[in-house]
Amino acid sequence: MTKPPTPQDKSTAAEARMVAIVIAVTMVLWMGAQWLGGRFGLEARYVFLFDLAAMAAFFWALVVTWRIWQRQKRQ
Repeated sequence: MTKPPTPQDKSTAAEARMVAIVIAVTMVLWMGAQWLGGRFGLEARYVFLFDLAAMAAFFWALVVTWRIWQRQKRQ
């Protein structure tokens, strides 16, 4: 038999889902921004701004994933 999920398990699962959503949405938006930048001939500084925003989202996802991993390791 499997034990029922605890509130902490549900919280961890919700956090992991949030990370997955952020990664997926960031990739789609970043690729779209790159395509639009090339299509409309935006200056490199604006396209670089999209890159920085994507890197910030990926860094956030990395930090949250690391925190989830550490929390699971302690249990």
